[in-house]
Amino acid sequence: MSNPTSAALTRSGHAGKYLTVVLESEAYGIAVLKVREIIRMQKITPVPQMPEFVKGVINLRGRVIPVVDLRVKFGLKADFTERTCIVVVQVKLANESVVQMGLIVDSVEEVVHLPSDEIEPTPEFGARVDTSYLLGMAKVKGQVKTLLDIDRVVAPETIQQIAAAAP
Repeated sequence: MSNPTSAALTRSGHAGKYLTVVLESEAYGIAVLKVREIIRMQKITPVPQMPEFVKGVINLRGRVIPVVDLRVKFGLKADFTERTCIVVVQVKLANESVVQMGLIVDSVEEVVHLPSDEIEPTPEFGARVDTSYLLGMAKVKGQVKTLLDIDRVVAPETIQQIAAAAP
């Protein structure tokens, strides 16, 4: 259990602007500094022997980038609508290099500025639940939005596996 001092440090360290995206009617925040662009869904080229949540790669202005379906990554059923889009983010690998990748989301909501007093530390869910990919929980307009540590959402090993297999 964290003490009030460490909780305050955690909150202040995550204050800033977040792009909020929707997955199955739940809102998640991704730090705006990690977001490069938002694009429409397009043809994704499958890559053999990838985890189920890795849909493949796309050609983004001459660069091949891997695409991950966040719904599948979070254990939800894959579902595409006319609002489904790809958020292109920069992810830092374990070796400190940075790669771009696409994240399939149901829709994009808005960019919100979150001061530290609107961010709560991630609650304890028990010893067997890994919450290392969560930065915290934000209270925005009476709703709770889960803030994602996008570098940890997609396991670095998976990113390296995708990059090695990309054509």
